[in-house]
Amino acid sequence: MTDARPPDWIPTFDNSYARELPDLYAAWSPAAVPAPVLLRLNHALAGELGWPAETLAGEDGAAWFSGKRPLPGAQPLAQVYAGHQFGQYSPQLGDGRALLLGEVIDRHGRRRDVALKGSGRTPFSRGGDGKAALGPVLREYLIGEAMHALGIPTTRALAVVGTGEPVLREAGALPGAVLTRVAASHIRVGTFQWVAARGDVDQLRRFADYVIARHDPGLSGQPGRYLGLLEAVARRQADLVARWMGVGFIHGVMNTDNMTISGETIDYGPCAFMDGYDPATVFSSIDRGGRYAYGNQPPIARWNLARLAESLLPLMVERPDDEAQVQTAIEQATAVIDTFPAWYQTAWLRVMRGKLGLLGDDPGDEALAQDWLDLLASQQADFTLSFRRLAEVAVDPGEPPAAAQRVGLEASPAWNDWWARWTARTGLDRGAGPSVAQALRTANPAFIPRNLRVEEALAAATENGDLGPFERLLAVLQRPFDDQPGAEAYAAPPAPAQMAGYRTFCGT
Repeated sequence: MTDARPPDWIPTFDNSYARELPDLYAAWSPAAVPAPVLLRLNHALAGELGWPAETLAGEDGAAWFSGKRPLPGAQPLAQVYAGHQFGQYSPQLGDGRALLLGEVIDRHGRRRDVALKGSGRTPFSRGGDGKAALGPVLREYLIGEAMHALGIPTTRALAVVGTGEPVLREAGALPGAVLTRVAASHIRVGTFQWVAARGDVDQLRRFADYVIARHDPGLSGQPGRYLGLLEAVARRQADLVARWMGVGFIHGVMNTDNMTISGETIDYGPCAFMDGYDPATVFSSIDRGGRYAYGNQPPIARWNLARLAESLLPLMVERPDDEAQVQTAIEQATAVIDTFPAWYQTAWLRVMRGKLGLLGDDPGDEALAQDWLDLLASQQADFTLSFRRLAEVAVDPGEPPAAAQRVGLEASPAWNDWWARWTARTGLDRGAGPSVAQALRTANPAFIPRNLRVEEALAAATENGDLGPFERLLAVLQRPFDDQPGAEAYAAPPAPAQMAGYRTFCGT
C-alpha cells in the first residue's frame, strides 16, 4: 500500500502578528499530550487553506493539531488582551488556553489565523489548566459549521483531536480534546483595550495601523483612518448581529473580548438557538441578569463598540492638550456609536425582508416584520419553523385561519390583519406564490442546531465515545436550507418539558 500524501508538504506561514507586534503576545509552546487521535478533520476548510487533507488526516495531523509535534513554520504564541466581562473591566485576560500557530494565505488570497484551543496553560491562564473537554470542543465545531452554512460570518474549526488524557471539571473526569480554529484574525475589542490601557500612544498607533492594513486596507495612510476603522467595525457588527437575530442565535457571553474586529462570530461556549420565540430568552448559566439575552444583543454590541471608541480616541487627536481637538474627536466617535442603531436597523430590516419574501423597499416593511414577531412572541411559536412554513402557505395560501394553523399560530384579529398586509405586499393575492415560496425557502432554514439534538450528540461522544450522532447532525446542518427526507426529527422543536430549565455553560 503506497502513501498517498505529498512527500515533502510543508505549510507556508506568513506570521505578521508575531513579526510586527512583539509586545502583544507571549511566545509559548503547547503542552504535550500522551495519545493524540484525530477525531474530526474539516476537509472543505483544509482545501480552502490549500492544505492536503490526505496529510492532515494521518498521524501527522493528530500530532500537529494536538500540539504534540510542532507544525512546520508555526510560531506558537498566546495573545494578550483585556475586556469587559458582564460589564466589569478586567485589565488582562489573554488566551489562557489558546495558541496562535500562525497565519496562512488561503486559496482566495485571504489571510487566516490558525490557532489551537485547549492546548494547555499559557502565561494568561489565570489559574486554569488550559485544557478543553471533548464535549465543548465538538460543540464549537458543530455550531461554527452550522453558522457557516447559514451564511453568517464565523470562525471555523479545522480539526478536533482527542488527547488521550482526562480533564477534571465539576462533572468529574472528562475526555480531553484540542480544537484547531481558523479565523480572519483573533483581534478583539479587548485587544485594543489592553493596548490603550498601557498609555503608549505610539504602540497603540502601530497596532491600529496593523489592524487597518489587515482588515480595512483602503483606510491605510488616510488622515481619518482611526475614525474610519471604528465605523468599519461598527458596520460589520451591525450586519453580524442582525444575522444572528435572523436565525434566533444567542451568543451568551458578548464580553468585549468576544467581539472581533473582523466581524466574525467567535467563542461558542454558552451559545444556543431559540426554539419558541421570546426576546428575553437566556440560556447561559452565568448570565443571571439576562445582560446577553437574545433581545439585548444589539444594544450590547453598541456598548462594546463604545469601549472600542474609547480605546481609539487617543489616535484621533494630534495634540491631546488641545481641548478643541479632543472635543471634536469625542463628538466624531460619539456620532459613530449613536449611528450604530440605524446601521443595525437597516441590516435587520434587510434580513427580515428576505425572511418574509419582501422584494424591494416599502415604508410599511418594518412594521410588517415587527408585527409578525409580535405574533410569534404572543404564542411563543417556534421561531425557525414559523418562518419556514410561510413557504408552504405561499404555495397554497387558503383562508387566513387555515394559514395561521399551518405556520404554527392560532387565528386572531391581529393575525388576520397581518395576513392581509403580507399577502398584498408579497403579491400572493396576484399569483406570485411560487416565486415567493422559493425566496422564502432560500432565506429561512429548515434546520438549526436544536439544543436537544446538540446535547444528545455531545453526550454520545463524551459518555460512549460514539461520534455517530455528531456526524449525522453535522451532515444535516451543513445543508440547512434543503428539504432533507428522513431528517425531519432534526427540524422538529423539542417538547417544552424536554428543555425546561435548559442551561449552557462556558466549556472551551
